[in-house]
Amino acid sequence: MSITGQSGVGRIILFNDFCGPEIPVANLEAATTPGHLSGPFKVTGDLVEADTGIVGLSKSSGYVRISGNDEDGKGVFVGTEVVFSPTLNGTMVCECRLELQALTTRVVFVGFMATNADDVAEPITSTGTTCTRVCNAVGFLLDSQLTAGTYWHMPYMLATTSTQTSTSIVSKQAAVAAESDVLRVEVDSDGGARWFINGVLEQTVKTALAATPATLMAAGVGCWGTAVAVADADVDYLLVEANRDWTR
Repeated sequence: MSITGQSGVGRIILFNDFCGPEIPVANLEAATTPGHLSGPFKVTGDLVEADTGIVGLSKSSGYVRISGNDEDGKGVFVGTEVVFSPTLNGTMVCECRLELQALTTRVVFVGFMATNADDVAEPITSTGTTCTRVCNAVGFLLDSQLTAGTYWHMPYMLATTSTQTSTSIVSKQAAVAAESDVLRVEVDSDGGARWFINGVLEQTVKTALAATPATLMAAGVGCWGTAVAVADADVDYLLVEANRDWTR
């Protein structure tokens, strides 16, 4: 007789308070060099550039500065491997507390996206009032190239959606330079999702995410440049939670 049970650890919880290990900026390491880790998360991006990486800050509670570089679409992502499926691992959570030194010439994304490889690119490109999917993505977006470029946006684009109008997914919360925001996105197994900023529910979608068991995503936070100025984001903590897939 065979008995199927869920007797192991059922909840996956990954957390980094960024009080310890870091990948220094200006290390000039090749982007394909393995082993770039910060706590339970991996660090990917255009790490071959001298101005790209993460570095610890002497700041209360422990922060790291994620530093993209001065090229359009080049930057850094701190997060997991591509291992979470909304269908199999929901409810999934990605939460991050961060602040920005400035609100110009940068793209910041917090949430779930379908790629996290060497020299990882931004999951969504934006201009004016149009957000365009580069890969499957659900989370928070601040892009200085958008019309409301200082506001947090809440895109949700999987394989069936190629673009979204930014005015339909913009939050009520504008980022303020040198002030921290707590961003939290939750994605259920049935495709529903919720976005919270500083504990306030900003957006809810119900069964709108057409995910399948094969839809796998990475969770984390990233920052990319848009022009000739270096882009960065200061991160206090990153939390990722998901249910374990008990499929035998």
